[in-house]
Amino acid sequence: MAIEKIQAIRGMSDMLPEDAPLWHFFEKEASSLAKLYGYQHIRTPIVEQTRLFKRCIGEVTDIVEKEMYSFVDSLNGDELSLRPENTASVVRACIEHNLLYEGPKRLWYMGPMFRHERPQRGRYRQFHQFGMEAMGFKGPDTDAEQLLMLNRLWKRLGIAPVRLELNCLGQLEDRKAYREVLIQYFEAHKDILDEDASRRLYSNPLRILDTKNPDMQDLVNNAPKLYDSLGEESKQFLADLEAILKAEGIDYVVNPRLVRGLDYYNLTVFEWVTDKLGAQGTICGGGRYDPLIGMLGGRDAPACGFAMGIERVLELMKECGVKPESRECDVYVVWDKALYLNALSAAERLRDADIATIIHSGSMKFGNQMKRADASGALYALVIGADEAAAGKVGLKALRENLEGYGEQKTLTIDEAVSLLGQHV
Repeated sequence: MAIEKIQAIRGMSDMLPEDAPLWHFFEKEASSLAKLYGYQHIRTPIVEQTRLFKRCIGEVTDIVEKEMYSFVDSLNGDELSLRPENTASVVRACIEHNLLYEGPKRLWYMGPMFRHERPQRGRYRQFHQFGMEAMGFKGPDTDAEQLLMLNRLWKRLGIAPVRLELNCLGQLEDRKAYREVLIQYFEAHKDILDEDASRRLYSNPLRILDTKNPDMQDLVNNAPKLYDSLGEESKQFLADLEAILKAEGIDYVVNPRLVRGLDYYNLTVFEWVTDKLGAQGTICGGGRYDPLIGMLGGRDAPACGFAMGIERVLELMKECGVKPESRECDVYVVWDKALYLNALSAAERLRDADIATIIHSGSMKFGNQMKRADASGALYALVIGADEAAAGKVGLKALRENLEGYGEQKTLTIDEAVSLLGQHV
């Protein structure tokens, strides 16, 4: 009887070695960018109390009602959830550990999130996010700095075109006034509203502006604009932000339909969008959420941040032809029969110098070993043959055309080889 194979859960994918170079390239660029702008690394648990997300995201949102992986801990009865996003967790950590006591904090994170959605390209049930949160900073200069940071990241990753869409949600009072205007407008056109829009009409009318239903596009395009309900302070905040972006040459468009359905968002909201990924065109979103820290029990403090789906960014990198350098090692050691201990000793000397090294395993034919050395992507082959061993030396051969002495083999002491490789790998 055949043994049933166990497969990964639908929408939760393996990262295979062939994809590792792209992941590592992204992780390196993202983390180095965070350091460049003075952001500190924070990690939070994957599992949190369910009430954290209910309070932060809202009990009547799709995420909480339909998408969260929630369960009751059988050992103590706690209601727990796998995190669907990380802003709530970072804010919880800031409050719990009193991180803002000594002043504002710039924080970044990277890790897996979980949502029970219908899997498709760029949308998975386990996905990964890179994000930044700036807490305790009030002015539009912080919002602008995050946008400048992201613009720099897209250039580093080699992806284009990516366009910035921007809007201002104003303050809670502004949105309350706009909410009433919007409800009146949509009430006058109830016959056009689809099921989702009808459900959201009184609970979350701003989200109707997000609709992708083609039959409702004319209706939402002609809806009253939020900007007309903004107070003067909110309008000035947007104007100051735009002035910084223009001064730094950042292209953007103001999209009046760009909204967030949660009350803790205020003022700035933005998305970076591409046309290369079909329906999943938003690769990064963020904005300002000044009320959230107070809503979760902390002392009121302004904050803004963003998050991006890493898998979606990697898809875009592939579409743009980004192919980071990939090699299994820097040096591949080939050796003659009975000389394994010589080869092992040489390899360990290289590793002592932080030079990534593989010793050949398998066929002893030098021709086959050199083919495998070349296929590994190694820059150099270190040769331990009978002649080299008898002389107490090693052979060093450059395997790549861009390296000095390509195709030639030098005979060196292991100390000379280590010194030379230390300059070139």
